Amino acid sequence: MAAVLSPRPAPSAKPALPDGPWHRAWRRLRRRRAAMFGLAVVVAFIVLALFAGWIAPQDPIATSWGAIRKAPSAEHWFGTDEIGRDVFSRVVWGTRASMLAGVVSVSISLLLGVPIGLAAGFLGGWIDAAISRVIDAFLACPFLILAIALAAFLGPSLTNAMIAIGVSATPIFARLTRGAVIHVKVEDYIEAARALGASPLRQALRHVLPNIAAPLIVQATLAIAAAVIAEASLSFLGLGQQPPAPSWGSMLNTAKNYVDNAPWMAIWPGLSIFLLVLAFNLLGDGLRDALDPRQI
Repeated sequence: MAAVLSPRPAPSAKPALPDGPWHRAWRRLRRRRAAMFGLAVVVAFIVLALFAGWIAPQDPIATSWGAIRKAPSAEHWFGTDEIGRDVFSRVVWGTRASMLAGVVSVSISLLLGVPIGLAAGFLGGWIDAAISRVIDAFLACPFLILAIALAAFLGPSLTNAMIAIGVSATPIFARLTRGAVIHVKVEDYIEAARALGASPLRQALRHVLPNIAAPLIVQATLAIAAAVIAEASLSFLGLGQQPPAPSWGSMLNTAKNYVDNAPWMAIWPGLSIFLLVLAFNLLGDGLRDALDPRQI
């Protein structure tokens, strides 16, 4: 009697990949090597900022009169500064000031600029005209000059520097939000929400704002890079992080007097600013392409 052959099990189908817009954007971003390099560098600096107390081998403000301007060695990886402080520890702790300034400043700009731009673009009329004229007046002044003026008015400190940078960048986000809202509010789904009786506030927050998030995310990423440079500039001028607290800008201000004898004092904070700003710009460029709905 022939044995009854059991049917061969069908091969299991591979699970379908998530196909939401954010999943597609992430897959497009992963294909861009420059953007992924920028993301890796940004994550590395975030880790340095969060765990500076564990990563830095020495106290960043502790002086050693027997180790003044020592070259890089096994004991001091990046050398020491003019009063014997470990440069590596100060660079690590300076990461926290730069990252904090970038994130907090851009958060202030978003909290101020997005509602202003949303009101101008969605309401239109004389409200749009008045807000646009104020935005134009602020944009007529260069970003860094305005930040320096506000920081000088508020007083030298990292907190005031972050406020100055955030307020100075607000017109950029307000203008971007206004333009995106004007483009989106004529779409069919906004007209449908209006026909169903949705209030203007619900239309703006529920339907308009989520659909303009992509350009705001890209601009925020690029603005963090600008904020890092602005914070370093303000600290270089004595308007940001105050000594002896470490900041890349104040470290460069001190290092300019010792470039010939101790170049490592300027190389490492300068290289840190360069890498962090480059990483955010690469990531921002990658996000701009990844979040573009026209990309396949």
